[in-house]
Amino acid sequence: MHLRSSMTALAVSALLVSGAALAQTQELENPGVTSAIQDRPYRMQHELDLWVGVLPLDAFYVGVYTQISYVYHFSDRFAWQVGRGAYGLAARTPLRGELERTFGVQPTANDEVQFFVGSDVMWKPLYGKLAVLNRAVIHGEVHLLGGATLFRFTNSGFRPGINLGGGGRIFVNRYVSFRLDMTHNIVIPTGGGTTSFSNVMTVNFALALNFGGND
Repeated sequence: MHLRSSMTALAVSALLVSGAALAQTQELENPGVTSAIQDRPYRMQHELDLWVGVLPLDAFYVGVYTQISYVYHFSDRFAWQVGRGAYGLAARTPLRGELERTFGVQPTANDEVQFFVGSDVMWKPLYGKLAVLNRAVIHGEVHLLGGATLFRFTNSGFRPGINLGGGGRIFVNRYVSFRLDMTHNIVIPTGGGTTSFSNVMTVNFALALNFGGND
């Protein structure tokens, strides 16, 4: 009886050891999913942007403009570009010059953007960092934009538009970053006898200053 009990205990012990070894082997082979999300080292709150940009879509002129904007960041994911205002100058394209010379088209016949103001909601779904030659680490984020713009045209006057776009940001430090945005504005046909929708695309680059954020 004693021998049978000893053999039973040895068998149970062997099964336990085998099960533990098998479980450890499976864990090593399939370690599972490990999540290691780091906090953002740079957080923003009050953002002041100084922009330079172009309006590249029109075939008859290229608009060059400067812009200033203010952004309030509610969190790492959402922000409100409370206000932005831009004033631009138009540079003629070769096509416009050819039309004026060949067909006598008056320079005032082309409707150009003089200035515009607007406001947008920002969603920031992506944030990451890159190692540059194992010597430096660059932090950046990607954001999407949606809002409204009010344009002042030379011929058709004030016209509202719906603004959609996105961009990216590279952080220099807690206080300074650089933004590159591209937006597409669908301008509603109101004012100046305009009866069709038009499109205004913006490509702009900004020096962004952050106030009030924390690490």
